[in-house]
Amino acid sequence: MKLCILDNDILDGHLAQAYSSFGAIFVRLFEGVGADWTMELFNTQLGQYPDSFDDFDAVLLTGSRADSFSDAPWIVELRLRVTELLSARKKMVGVCFGHQLIALCLGAPVGRAPQGWGAGRMTYDWHRPELPYCAERTQIALLASHQDQVFEVPPGASLVASSDFCPVAAFTVGQEVFCIQPHPEFKEEISAYLMDARRALLGEEKYAAASASLQHGHEGDHIARMVVAFLEGTTASHAMTTV
Repeated sequence: MKLCILDNDILDGHLAQAYSSFGAIFVRLFEGVGADWTMELFNTQLGQYPDSFDDFDAVLLTGSRADSFSDAPWIVELRLRVTELLSARKKMVGVCFGHQLIALCLGAPVGRAPQGWGAGRMTYDWHRPELPYCAERTQIALLASHQDQVFEVPPGASLVASSDFCPVAAFTVGQEVFCIQPHPEFKEEISAYLMDARRALLGEEKYAAASASLQHGHEGDHIARMVVAFLEGTTASHAMTTV
């Protein structure tokens, strides 16, 4: 498997020193659950793309502090590229910003969440037990950091996860596309750092509750295993039902 990672942000400060980039975090995540893949990173803000997506089996879009619906030239270019990949039925994964941008390209409305920022550990109802490693799953807990949301399931897509706070938390399109709003790649330290930086935006009540939620852990590795199996075409019957 050869994975193209489209890195949609440029980390700075402590996060840059500790983790290099969002794309590098995904490399460590997938390697940590046993993916024996070749993974190449391209920073879309810097205009970096592979010469041909045909050289890759799948494409992953990372998160970003930017808005997926922005008219910034690099985001317009990214939406054009993603629309072409969707038309070609390329296998794709979108996380947070990537989830929103793929949904937007599929025709779903995306915008600021009226309920404000989602932050810290959040729990979602899981609706797709037929996906790999999910036979007994009804909920999942992951780390979130977003102020935008997908408002409706995209045309032709199927809902995977939802919550009262985030009704479209994950979706699939056939066997090709898996998108998820929270961050399976995050560690608690990353979530805490971002919440500290946005403390004034979150407000003290939400900041305190979200910070306290981090002590309960999350299931990012489970989603990573599911994504690996999804991209490799492993069926649910051949994947372990529990982790």
